[in-house]
Amino acid sequence: MVPQLTLFVKIKRLFGQQSAACDYPFLPQLEKAIGHRFGDPSILVRALSHRSYSSDGQDPPAKDSSNERLEFLGDSVLSLVVNEFLYKRYPDKREGALTKMKSVIVSKAILSHYAKRHNLGSFLLLSENAQRARVGETDSVLADALEAVFGAVFLDGGFEAVRPCIKKLLLSDLEDIFYNEDNINYKSLLQEYIQALHKVPPKYRVSATTGPEHAKEFKVEVVVRGQVLGGGVGKTKKLGEQEAAKMAYKKLLNTSGVGEEA
Repeated sequence: MVPQLTLFVKIKRLFGQQSAACDYPFLPQLEKAIGHRFGDPSILVRALSHRSYSSDGQDPPAKDSSNERLEFLGDSVLSLVVNEFLYKRYPDKREGALTKMKSVIVSKAILSHYAKRHNLGSFLLLSENAQRARVGETDSVLADALEAVFGAVFLDGGFEAVRPCIKKLLLSDLEDIFYNEDNINYKSLLQEYIQALHKVPPKYRVSATTGPEHAKEFKVEVVVRGQVLGGGVGKTKKLGEQEAAKMAYKKLLNTSGVGEEA
């Protein structure tokens, strides 16, 4: 399915119209979802423009026509707002615990989950090839787009605008983020954390298989630099890896007291 904003813009191009961003009829729907009305809607359009779209039918593409620079800005804005929120919300927690809590909230896995919840993918501007490849449904693209939206809100309205936006879209669900198992891709979270800490990705290995051929169970271990961080069991290797990642990640979090007073 072609994202509705992409389809609308392509129709405008077909008829040679270069209307202002405020003419796009779908933006108010997104503005309502994120809780900010843009003084300059073109900033929001740029936040929704994937790099594939910036060169699709434009000769030459403008250097700032994709959302990559806004993503860069939004990443920093998001970190500052989340840090401020956690600092005030948890006055008794130490730096290590707050850092790990923040790492969960700003992870690609969590950001993409909330981007999907707010249907952000239907607003993305993508090239035809990217649409066919379903690029707009990938976690990394959705997470990056959400960060770009935060950057756009900051540019348009400053911290007083972006702070409530981030609280509405992410931080109002704080307990859900940490404790709802359905919201968390533990393999993604563990990989982000381990690579930041050790500069190498975690590895998974099947330590044993049990059961008959039609109902096998796979015991999987997650290993970093020869050390086993956790293990899990699943009916497929993928499920076993997810369980192993969950055990390892929760162990790492609890080491610094996330979920406990530290």
